Amino acid sequence: MSKQTHLNRQMESRHVLMISLGGVIGTGLFLSSGYTIHEAGPIGTLIAYTIGAILVYLVMLCLGELAVAMPYTGAFHVYAKKYIGPGTGFTVAILYWLTWTIALGSEFTAAGLIMQHWFPHVPTWIWSLLFMVVIFTINALSVRWFAEAEFWFASIKVVAIIAFIILGGLAMVGVFHLQGHDHAPFLSNYTKNGWFPNGFGGVFTTMLTVNFAFSGTELIGITAGETKDPAHTIPTAIRTTLWRLIIFFVGSMFVMAALIPYKQAGVTQSPFVLVFNEIGIPYAADLVNFVVLTAIMSAANSGLYASTRMLWSLANEGTLPKVFKRTTKRDVPLIALATSMLGGILALLSSVYAAGSVYLVLVSISGLAVVIVWMAIALSEINFRKAYLKAGNDPKDLVYRTPGYPVVPWLAFILSGLSCLLIWFDPNQRIALYYTVPFVVICYLGYYLSQKFKQRKEV
Repeated sequence: MSKQTHLNRQMESRHVLMISLGGVIGTGLFLSSGYTIHEAGPIGTLIAYTIGAILVYLVMLCLGELAVAMPYTGAFHVYAKKYIGPGTGFTVAILYWLTWTIALGSEFTAAGLIMQHWFPHVPTWIWSLLFMVVIFTINALSVRWFAEAEFWFASIKVVAIIAFIILGGLAMVGVFHLQGHDHAPFLSNYTKNGWFPNGFGGVFTTMLTVNFAFSGTELIGITAGETKDPAHTIPTAIRTTLWRLIIFFVGSMFVMAALIPYKQAGVTQSPFVLVFNEIGIPYAADLVNFVVLTAIMSAANSGLYASTRMLWSLANEGTLPKVFKRTTKRDVPLIALATSMLGGILALLSSVYAAGSVYLVLVSISGLAVVIVWMAIALSEINFRKAYLKAGNDPKDLVYRTPGYPVVPWLAFILSGLSCLLIWFDPNQRIALYYTVPFVVICYLGYYLSQKFKQRKEV
């Protein structure tokens, strides 16, 4: 079967920049970030998010060298297959596909629930179905449509966060009066309950979940195969990753923790709604709900794109039946797209009918999957560079080189691995290991058994 490295290159630099940013900024920042402050305290939250941002940046530096040297569609598993092993490549692809497919189910449910805020008499499933049709159509038209939609979804999120940081910062120093406060809080909420009000263990627990909050940045690697001039676009997007994560995540957390007492954070409503209400912004709840809806649509859009490209890439490599490789005239792998959407619908149904069993297992596995993918990216980069040198090449000839090799990739690999292993010490998250480790073993066994069956068939 003939192989190709990429589909139609229609994405521009502005698309990739926004996709890499939009993939990270999800509903977690708008809805559940207050809970993080409640658990770890203000200073603990900032420490955890800063370390998380640095880890993601290290992974992105590794991905940069691979994606520019080999700008393939569905890149992660191709790198893992070539530079770690075919079983690892297959497992990485299945884990990543599962992550985004599970996300699809939960995003469509969440979108339906948000619409009930405005239309309480319309059943949730009708809105979920409508959003499914919209996202499927955007992805089915062309990669250009996907990229353009993602650009605007992400832009709304970015504007909302910048507005939150500016308005919140002005409220911190007293430019805006906060309802229910006699004076501007400035940094008083950081110190009045001690540095770590719940002990340093709260920071540790938060760090385990922070990595998952940053998942989505690695989407740059998926887009490399459909980006115009990847040698220029990919490094530009990666170079700006760290400061963007720090400004948008750490910046908004800094303002949030300063304005909301940690005991009050995350208990009743979105911290964004809480702060906007206290500043006195009209229709604060409606505004934040609109932004959360765009965040959900963005996540669903990215999720369907990423899972579709993974299936196409597996078929392109000969691991899955070649029917998944078929594309339309506009180079959209329609059968892979429909299969991924069907997977999202099944995930949605399992969340309704088997929430305590099937869905719990799926969510637990997908929670750890992205960090395992990060480990595979780091190890692939280490082995790629070794193979590149062994072939007699000069690293200076690489268009983009991971700085600080081999320290950066090894640090990315070890820190990602630790964030997986340390889950064992948190009883609430330990269940993820119980399901993920056996699932990974099944993926490896499934791959090697299928290969043996294939070989016997050919004989």
